[in-house]
Amino acid sequence: MPEPERAAPEQPEPEQPDEERRPPDYRFSLANERTFLAWIRTSLGLLAGGIAVDQLTPDLAPRPVRVVLAVVFALGAALLGMSAYRRWARVEAAMRAGAPLPRTRVLLVLSAAVALVAAVVCGLVIGYAN
Repeated sequence: MPEPERAAPEQPEPEQPDEERRPPDYRFSLANERTFLAWIRTSLGLLAGGIAVDQLTPDLAPRPVRVVLAVVFALGAALLGMSAYRRWARVEAAMRAGAPLPRTRVLLVLSAAVALVAAVVCGLVIGYAN
């Protein structure tokens, strides 16, 4: 009695190199770009806030305190700008690879830093208002 033919096991498709992968839907790429630009706008806002604290509020606090606040804002702006590009690139690569989108802690750090600086500014405004 002849043996029945066995079907060859299905072979998974080999992974394609990055250059050959199908690009993600353009709408997702554009949404990723809009998110990047929103982070850049936030970075520019932080930079403008630092300049404003230093140049436009001479009665807010002693000069060294204003300089420290302005530097914190400016460093935050620089870090956020760099993080924005890194995040954009990581999300774009994940979309092209069909992988889950990467998480980021930058938003938590940014939120905590802005809350801390806002609390300091509120304290200065209340302290110097009296």
